[in-house]
Amino acid sequence: MEHIGYYLKEIFFCKKKGRLTFRYENVQKYLFFQDGFVVFAKTNCPQELLGEVLFRLGKLSDENHSKIDDYIEPKKNIGELLVEKGLISTEDLHEGLTYQMREIVLNTFSHFDGEFKFQEMDELAEQKFGSKISIPVLIEDGIRRMKYDPHLKKFMEKKTPFPKSKNFFYRLTEEEKDILKIIEGKTASEAILQSSGINPELFWKSLYLFYCLDLVDVEAEEKVPEQEKEKKDRDSEDSYKRIEEVVRLSFNLSSMNYYQILNVSETSSRSEIKKAYFQLARKYHPDLYGRDLPSDIKEKIEDVFDKITKAYHILIDEEKKHDYDAKVYSAPKEDKRDLSKRAEVRFRQGKTLYDQGKYEEALALLEEAVRLKTDKANYFLLLAMTESRIPLFARKAEQNFLKAIKLGQWSPDGYVGLGLLYKKEGLFVKAGKQFKRALNIDPENKVALKELGLEQKNVKKGLKGILSFELFGKK
Repeated sequence: MEHIGYYLKEIFFCKKKGRLTFRYENVQKYLFFQDGFVVFAKTNCPQELLGEVLFRLGKLSDENHSKIDDYIEPKKNIGELLVEKGLISTEDLHEGLTYQMREIVLNTFSHFDGEFKFQEMDELAEQKFGSKISIPVLIEDGIRRMKYDPHLKKFMEKKTPFPKSKNFFYRLTEEEKDILKIIEGKTASEAILQSSGINPELFWKSLYLFYCLDLVDVEAEEKVPEQEKEKKDRDSEDSYKRIEEVVRLSFNLSSMNYYQILNVSETSSRSEIKKAYFQLARKYHPDLYGRDLPSDIKEKIEDVFDKITKAYHILIDEEKKHDYDAKVYSAPKEDKRDLSKRAEVRFRQGKTLYDQGKYEEALALLEEAVRLKTDKANYFLLLAMTESRIPLFARKAEQNFLKAIKLGQWSPDGYVGLGLLYKKEGLFVKAGKQFKRALNIDPENKVALKELGLEQKNVKKGLKGILSFELFGKK
């Protein structure tokens, strides 16, 4: 990957001295390194030139800034000339050079498609004013400040990270430290993300930060023949779908009776019940799933199979089945109004859990709400928002956002939610289309405007919408 973070890591930890050249379209930068520091930097970006930097820092007056071209002399540094003319102090120049070097480097972190070239040099002449910046500080600030880019995921997702040095652990935020603690050296990056529930953009940026600070190193994915790789990819996809299915079933079991669990009718024969059970056993038996799954996923798989087995033992036994039927069908049936009320209760309970960040608990309640009431856009919207917070349910979240949009065509919230989901998955073109559709309905939608980088004018207080959840910002 052609990125400055990668080169800074190599230069610092391999103790290299020399010049790093960066080119992107018409932009050229030269960074000089010695003893673990950036000691000098040159650029042709107008906003990064020393005069512009001194002006922004308030070291150079408006009048002197406007005349700066008049002060330029051949073979003389503009900073030294400004000091000689008494327009700035030596301290001002030192501060300006340090700030300029920092900005030249940090502004390069946003580029993943430039060209880098490092040339080692035995010695570098020390700068007269001694400005220098530590490379690890620049790595830390640069990665945190840059926007997430899909290149990060592409670079790291198939690699297995393992803990390495602890030297720069103290530089991490508490959130970053928590992410580092779950890296044990046995699981590929993509699998760690799927089981963690961490925001993907935060995860990939943090993992790249750990790599560049030498807190972790990575082992590349083992090379396999193309046909074998395709088979592994298919198997992985099938495994992912089966896990997604069993996790979803685990959330729904509490609202299902034994007939629904086995997918048989009340009049099914013993042989039909037995056949249904063995079909489910071949699909959901815990031994069919990998041993390296996260413990919470394993518990859900075991719980699902326990419920299936219990349903089978009750329904296959005539006496137990009779008692079960008597208990289940003696309860009075609810009319449509009762069902609507129960759906509303489940929706409100799910919303409370969602607001508390208890997404998995909210999911079961919201699933029941949409089963009881299938024409409520806000039910499907909150369900989709909840699913978007659980890595295994991203695909289902897309389906339910689309249902919410279909049921509530004149609300922008479904489009905004779907756009944020696509952005989270790295599908930026599709995300942009959804934000534009939201603006067609509500030209003042704050989130859509922000995501498209548009300024908002004449903003009214509040936004009309189905819901007021934090996913769509405060309203």
